Amino acid sequence: MDNRKFLPVIVIGVIALVVVIALSSSIFYTIQAGEKAVIFKKFGGGLDKENIIGQGFGFKAPWNDLHVYDVRETSTEEQMDVLDKNGLSINVDVTVRFHPIYLSVGYLHENFGQDYVNRLVVPEVRSAVRQVMGRYSAEEIYSTKRGEVESGIKAETEKTLGDNYIQMKTLLIRSINLPEQIKLAIENKLKQEQEALAYQFRLEKEKSEAERKRIAAEGEARANQIINSSLTNNLLKMRGIEATTSLANSPNSKVVVIGSGGDGLPLILGNN
Repeated sequence: MDNRKFLPVIVIGVIALVVVIALSSSIFYTIQAGEKAVIFKKFGGGLDKENIIGQGFGFKAPWNDLHVYDVRETSTEEQMDVLDKNGLSINVDVTVRFHPIYLSVGYLHENFGQDYVNRLVVPEVRSAVRQVMGRYSAEEIYSTKRGEVESGIKAETEKTLGDNYIQMKTLLIRSINLPEQIKLAIENKLKQEQEALAYQFRLEKEKSEAERKRIAAEGEARANQIINSSLTNNLLKMRGIEATTSLANSPNSKVVVIGSGGDGLPLILGNN
């Protein structure tokens, strides 16, 4: 049997195998956990935004490009100088946590590419911080309305990023730094306000105590007035007689002298 007739087939097979091995990195791919991918088909309609590739092994035509995105939650920290509504410079340190919306990776790639953090997230966070803080004074940002400022920045950033295929998880203002002179002035003002409130509280408390004493005194005076108006001579004599009778019946030794003065009340002398 002449095996030479199979030689061309063998050569073609070896060449094909070499080509496959050489192009294996362009044909086969593996998407890791926490990743999504989209394919750009050079000869088949361009970027396939609708079919998002999940984790696992796959293959593609060697002339198509695979774009892999890490869709796990990540964060970026930004330190910036912003102006309050009076033009005062404030240094702010912000952290934002986010991840791409899984099924919108194709649109994210089309609009911003894989450098979306620097092209989209960072500029939008900076813009939201500047816009919101520009509505408040340094004192409000530093003390009384810090929570309101933080909520406003979160709301604006979340909406903008959400409209551009990014899910924001949270935004934190880690620190707000003012010029030392302004900071001391605000702290002194807040201290004075607290002292004024404490003084006002003491005044109100003293007024309330004085009112309580006045009402108690008026009540006591009214009670004495009622008692005095009811104490007649006959009533006093009757009470004296009742007391004398009660004492006379008690086992204690005593001397009872029946009074003959103007009130007629008895004088009681006893050992106990």
